[in-house]
Amino acid sequence: MTKDFSEFFLMTPDDAKRYSVEVLGFFASGEELNAYEIGDGNINYVFRVISQVSGKSVIIKQADRFLRSSGRPLDLSRNRIEAGILKIENELAPGYVPVIYKYDEIMAATSMEDISAYKNMRKVLAEHVLYRHFSDNISTFMAKTLLPTTDLVLGRAEKKKRVQFFTNPELCDITEDLVLTEPYYDYKGRNIITDGNEDFVREFLYEDKQLHAEVGKLRNSFMNHAQALIHGDLHSGSIFINEDGIKVLDPEFAFYGPMGYDIGNVLGNLFFSLSNHVYTTPDKTEFIETLGQIIAEVYDLTREKLYRKFDELVKFPLYRTEEFKRSYIDGVMSDSVGYAGTEIIRRVVGDSKVSEMTSVSAPAVKIPMERALIRFGISLIKERDAIVSGSELTRTFQISKE
Repeated sequence: MTKDFSEFFLMTPDDAKRYSVEVLGFFASGEELNAYEIGDGNINYVFRVISQVSGKSVIIKQADRFLRSSGRPLDLSRNRIEAGILKIENELAPGYVPVIYKYDEIMAATSMEDISAYKNMRKVLAEHVLYRHFSDNISTFMAKTLLPTTDLVLGRAEKKKRVQFFTNPELCDITEDLVLTEPYYDYKGRNIITDGNEDFVREFLYEDKQLHAEVGKLRNSFMNHAQALIHGDLHSGSIFINEDGIKVLDPEFAFYGPMGYDIGNVLGNLFFSLSNHVYTTPDKTEFIETLGQIIAEVYDLTREKLYRKFDELVKFPLYRTEEFKRSYIDGVMSDSVGYAGTEIIRRVVGDSKVSEMTSVSAPAVKIPMERALIRFGISLIKERDAIVSGSELTRTFQISKE
């Protein structure tokens, strides 16, 4: 029996076609449509519906009530949060995120602009393709969407209302465990460690009390510092790119947290591509050198643009002193370096890997690459206050692999 979208059910591609006509009114009744599921995630279904005549298309992203891999129950409100942050980001940084057409609370479905002209950046980097505009675009996006959502700019009542709306305990819990706990304290036994690296991981991650103290500080800040509205999962798989620019997707982990978590995730994930190429295709010297320059630029341009955005938007007299501004932005960038370190370490030893790591199988390459990344991540966490430029960031990577 055909369902009428008056109560929740998981859609099929045929349902998505009907939905785009009956609920969205995006296509005319009787229009010839094709629909495909294009999502490759574990917690959502993503459909692309396209007209066979006009080529007009729409993306429908529906949240599932259960984790596909394990059947674990999930809160459907994450799609509401995702639609909410995308609307705010589109106001603050038009063109950098897909336009939202509708959020349907009953169906837990968000309908949005189709950005198929852009490609997943993680896959683009794996193909040895670089876009030099990336550092400028991602730094602009972060400066435009992070600082304006803080108490420095928003009224206190509006900020508190947003903190409440974007409270996201279930997905924050995933980050607090997988990123900021288990790589150092494997209390759930979920870490996946490469054969031959067990002793190295135990010594450098499980038994280093100084490291635990520094990770504890970053974990505490993530859980308690409601600084800005952050994407929460801003890695190279959530960024799509082409010659014209970037589109940022999938902010379902969004909540009010430390700005540096987003910046650090961008930086950390770029180092996976850099490391992969250094260890597997060292002859790609031009690519490696250019990617290193881009990473340094992301750090430097983000710092620079946060300063400019601060001068443009912050009006409260007590915040407009040079000393406060410098202290505030220094704190953001220190957090960014530290969280880059936690992102790097968790992808090496945790149970949520990235393709740059899983694609390497030869132990003679994989073991030294992973050890270098772990040493690098530890350095970023412990030395985060001392690394204050993009060149220092990339130099620390060079030291870690030697």
